[in-house]
Amino acid sequence: MILGCVLAGGQSSRFGSDKALAELGGHTLLARAVDRLAGWCEYVVVAGRETAPAPCIPDWPAPGAGPLGGIAAGLHLARDEGYHAVLTVGVDSIGLPEDLPDLLTPGHAYLASQPVVGLWLPSACEAIEAVLTGEGRHSMLAFAEAIGARPVNLAAKPANINTTADLAEAEKRRDL
Repeated sequence: MILGCVLAGGQSSRFGSDKALAELGGHTLLARAVDRLAGWCEYVVVAGRETAPAPCIPDWPAPGAGPLGGIAAGLHLARDEGYHAVLTVGVDSIGLPEDLPDLLTPGHAYLASQPVVGLWLPSACEAIEAVLTGEGRHSMLAFAEAIGARPVNLAAKPANINTTADLAEAEKRRDL
């Protein structure tokens, strides 16, 4: 069983407003991410928000921990509930390939162009805790290196919405 986890606890500082609620193709980025994961996963949660179109879980160890906090929350839930993996996507990751879970199997693996998109095993709980609470780098790549995760390169790089200009550009594309 795979747990899907949308990482939605960011500040949206480059976007200028709550990016998760921005609309693309008539649907919020948050709803699109939840729907996308629902097609691949047995259960989907949203990390870092209080309201969403799926159950919400708080970032671990506390709000403001960035994407690692959301991944840590998902890993803890997966470990506690018996899921064998967590598939994570950023709320702003669009245009992901249909076969994403297959591309990332076996876990631990992530998209080289968007490290928050990954397939993580619950056995990584201790490693992510150490990264988040330790003195070293608190980054996705530090976590990926700590667990020996493999980067997956795609021929076509998925879109990542960071600014309103990125959203406008994505709206022009017909394949999203």
